[in-house]
Amino acid sequence: MSTPTGPASGLPVRMPRPRQSGRHRRPEPVVAPEGAAALVLAVPGTPSSASRGLAEEVISIARSELPGLNAVIGYLDGDDAEYPSLVSALAHCAAERTARFEQATAAGREVAPPEGPAAVVVPLLAGPDSTLVQRIRQAITDSQAPAELTDVLGPHPLLAEALHVRLSEAGLARADRARLFTVATAADGIVLATVGGEEAVQAAGITGMLLAARLAVPVMAAALDVEGSVASIAAQLKDSGSIQLAVAPYLVGPEVAEGLLDSAAKDAGCAAAEPLGAYPAIGKLVMSMYTTALGIAAPVAQGAQAL
Repeated sequence: MSTPTGPASGLPVRMPRPRQSGRHRRPEPVVAPEGAAALVLAVPGTPSSASRGLAEEVISIARSELPGLNAVIGYLDGDDAEYPSLVSALAHCAAERTARFEQATAAGREVAPPEGPAAVVVPLLAGPDSTLVQRIRQAITDSQAPAELTDVLGPHPLLAEALHVRLSEAGLARADRARLFTVATAADGIVLATVGGEEAVQAAGITGMLLAARLAVPVMAAALDVEGSVASIAAQLKDSGSIQLAVAPYLVGPEVAEGLLDSAAKDAGCAAAEPLGAYPAIGKLVMSMYTTALGIAAPVAQGAQAL
């Protein structure tokens, strides 16, 4: 199993197979260029064993999409003991790149001085949150490391797929709208719960439209960090004819305060699905943000398949 810094020791190494010849040969897998900037996953929220496990799984998925990827985790509220802070993770990436250059020149190799970012920072956020993003920008400044910050992960069709899966896992939506069977607890109205205020609600609405098309039920976004927002949107859905509502968290997980989701769902009288967590789409989108920032032609999922 992979660790945050690479494969665990003692495991067998898979050797590459010879490339097939002929017109039907498989395309060569894309790998991270040698010396490429590190991917730094910026994890918001209070660090915990749960958020660390989630982040490690996301990194593992990203590495499976782009072999050779140098990826590390930086916690926005890290303590630099058990949980490395984003500032120290970035400083480490910059120092590591400088050390590699110095070692190469000391060995007599002709290498160009490091250029461009030492790290590409990808926020572990499904939607925009100006407060958290500003803190990430400040951490980059404080680290004094040459780093590039990507956008958040959404909106994206793959996130609509992930929301559908989480709802179906909770028995709140059919797993496949094409199959002729019913789910007794399936919701006929969805509150898409996000954090980040009005900006986040507007951005979530785009993914909400994709989710509504998948489920054929109305979907409206609400802000968990705005008091009464979820209950207000639930009331609007009921006024428009929905009877059985559900809350779909448009959240990876660490960015929301503990208990906030359950409290909002209870106030609105709704059942709730689980946050997106380490759903495979999250790791793929993290990798996509990284490769786009560096101009690497890696395969990127363009949309979601119908469940």
